[in-house]
Formats: sequence, C-alpha cells, structure tokens
Amino acid sequence: MQYRQDKRNGKQLSILGFGCMRFPANKAKTEQLLLKAVERGINYFDTAYLYPGSEEILGEVFEGHGLREKVNIATKLPQVAVDTPEDFDRFFEIQKRRLRTGYIDYYLLHNISDFGQWEKLCKLGIEKWIAAKKSSGEIKQIGFSYHGSFDDFEKLVDSYDWDFVQIQYNYINSNYQAGVDGLRKAAGKSLPVFIMEPLLGGKLANLPKDAIEVLHKAKPGSTAVSWAFNWLWNDPDITLLLSGMNENSQLDENLALAEAALPNSFSNAQLQTIQDIKDIFNRSFKVPCTGCNYCMPCPKKINIPACFAAYNESYALSFGAGIYAYMMSAGAMGEFPHYASDCVNCGKCAKQCPQRIEIPKQLKNVRRRLQLPGIKKIMPFASKLMARGK
Repeated sequence: MQYRQDKRNGKQLSILGFGCMRFPANKAKTEQLLLKAVERGINYFDTAYLYPGSEEILGEVFEGHGLREKVNIATKLPQVAVDTPEDFDRFFEIQKRRLRTGYIDYYLLHNISDFGQWEKLCKLGIEKWIAAKKSSGEIKQIGFSYHGSFDDFEKLVDSYDWDFVQIQYNYINSNYQAGVDGLRKAAGKSLPVFIMEPLLGGKLANLPKDAIEVLHKAKPGSTAVSWAFNWLWNDPDITLLLSGMNENSQLDENLALAEAALPNSFSNAQLQTIQDIKDIFNRSFKVPCTGCNYCMPCPKKINIPACFAAYNESYALSFGAGIYAYMMSAGAMGEFPHYASDCVNCGKCAKQCPQRIEIPKQLKNVRRRLQLPGIKKIMPFASKLMARGK
C-alpha cells in the first residue's frame, strides 16, 4: 500500500480509502471485506450518519477485532438536518454510540453545496462547538464534503481553519463543482484533499465500447478502473481517493493498483489517452447522475437514478438497450408501474441533487426518448405474465 502524508497532523494515510456508503447485504461478507482491507494496509474508512447501517457495522467490526486504534474513521454531520445548537451534540452522540468509539478521526460537514449553509451553521454556534470537541479530543480533524460551485468553495476554504476537504473529482469532473481549481486552492493552503466519486458512480468503470478500445490500444489488458484511479494518484495534491468495494474482486483490483501507484508518473501519451476517453464519454453520457439516491424517494415513486441510467445507456450502448433498461429497472415493471411521465415538477428531487441536475427537465427527455406509446397499458400485463412464469 502506498501512503501520503496528512500535512496537518503528520499521519500517513493509505492512498486508497474505503467508501462505506453501500455495503453488501450479507453482514459476514462485509466483515470479511473490512478485515481484508485493514490487513492489506487501508487505514481510512469513510461513512456518514445518513448511510443506513454503515456506522453500526464499522463499529461492531472494529471493536470486535480490536482494530479501532489501527484505523482512521471519517463520518459526517447531516448538516441539512441541523436546526438548533442542540442538534450538533444529538447527532454526534448517536454517531459515537454507533461507531463504538469516544472520538472521530476525521469529521465532516456533509454535502455542503453553498456558502449559505456554512453561514447558517455559524449562526447556530458550530465554530464554538467544533473548538470544544477538538479540545476534548472527540474530534481530531474537521473538514467538509462539497457539492457546489468553485466560487462558494473558495469562500468556504478561506472562511475557517479547516483540517481537510473532500471533493468530487475525476477526469470527467475536472472542471465541475470545486474542480481542479478547488483542488489547487485547498492544496495551496496545505489541506489534505480526499476524493469522492473517482469513478463517477461507476460510469468510469463501465465505459462505452469505443472508449475501451482506446485504452486497450494504449495499454493492452488494462482496465477502465486502473486508468481512472491512476489519473487521480498521478496528482501529488491528492491525498487519497475513496472507493466503495462490495466484492472481493473489486477490493483485490483496487489494492493492486494502490500498491503500485506513484505521483507524476503519467506520460504525455497516457494523458492524451485520458483526453480521448473523455471525448468519447461526453458524447455518450447525457445526464451526470452518479446514482447516489439523494433525490429519492420521489413523491410519485419514480426511480429517478434508474431512469437516467437507462437514458445514458441508450446513447452509450444502443437505443434498444436503453429501452430495455427503462422497462426492466426504471420502475416501469410491476403491478403499479411509475414512469418518467409521472413527474409533476414538484422540484423536491432537484433541490437535493448534489450534481445540480435539473431533474424534472431531464425526466422529460427520458420520457421523450424511452417511453414508447402504449407502454402504460402493455407493461402491467407483461409484468403479470412474467410473475407467473409465462
């Protein structure tokens, strides 16, 4: 495992962090993955109050195997749910209890999307609260995860003495949200920069066929994941990247990559290959949805991420593949199907989207492209036949 230094506290952090948003449904499998990760050198685990069951399983595994002092736990305050000064302690105490620990190594304000959210927290006294928690040793490092514009990111970084930042960044998103300018801004203040969405919700692991041909020509036998991760690790301003790993195969591949990755190792030819892949990707993927599900549940029960996945698939693979994906997984199957056309433009989803996608507008595009005439009459009948095995 390669490590990079947290310049604020001197710790050596594994360049591969374990993203704990979605664990396998099987508890024993989750435990096996976590133990293997620690054994192979991963020492940073990122969870959040809002990740169902995540804090609890981490606490159980790390306490049960005596690993708490060997790992760095990062978790997040659900700042959108904070309405009173008392909420800071209320959430924090629950998190410590779930994680079975008296302290948090890296504590983040979750999903900051504009400077006004920080101003609201300041009015509630968060600066005083952070100071007290750091003084008591209950919070070691304080930071924030970010999903807004560069301008607000710059203001936020300059507004407080942060210990680290977490941004969405990959070779497609290099000029999106905080972007490369935000990365350089934070690094210029000697802040560790942690990367989320290195694979853009898995999309950079499942590239269009012509993009795969490009990377195989550049390096036979290489994978889309290796190009995405190595492009990030090539940048010395990046401290670590987070990857959600639900299968042994994913963990093994990522560990092998993290054991060999070095900064400033990309050639000009490799950088050109990334640019070629970007050009192909941008032609194929129309909606930058990462499948985070922050837009859910929809009041009309539309499976919004699945709608967008099917829409993108109709361009990246084929129109027929998109139609099939829409019918099978976008909520169109079942006794009471829900379609993109059921959107009533309430706007609730768009307000919660970290990617700032105009969801109602894009659902109209999904409807126009994928919702075939008569589908509302055909699909419930087809669903019943399939359920009966006919």
